[in-house]
Amino acid sequence: MDIGQNMTNRWLNLQGLIDCGGAINIGYLDRIGGTAVATQERQVHAQLRLGDDESLVEILDRLDAAVADAVDEGIVRDEINRQQAVRA
Repeated sequence: MDIGQNMTNRWLNLQGLIDCGGAINIGYLDRIGGTAVATQERQVHAQLRLGDDESLVEILDRLDAAVADAVDEGIVRDEINRQQAVRA
């Protein structure tokens, strides 16, 4: 997807999370590699591992979808601790 896409309609779940006091963190952790994590207070909504050659835009798309799953369906995606998805 082109980064020039209308950004007002992109990553709405991440924006909603941040607007409600949540946080997203994207970076590198020793022994784990690239990660993207979405949290709100003490609740973890998603913990993703960056794939080989995955761009920032792609990981933000995946993180946005994972936050939607957590909020709407109660499904927490945890790729860091080797769990694919669990119900919260």
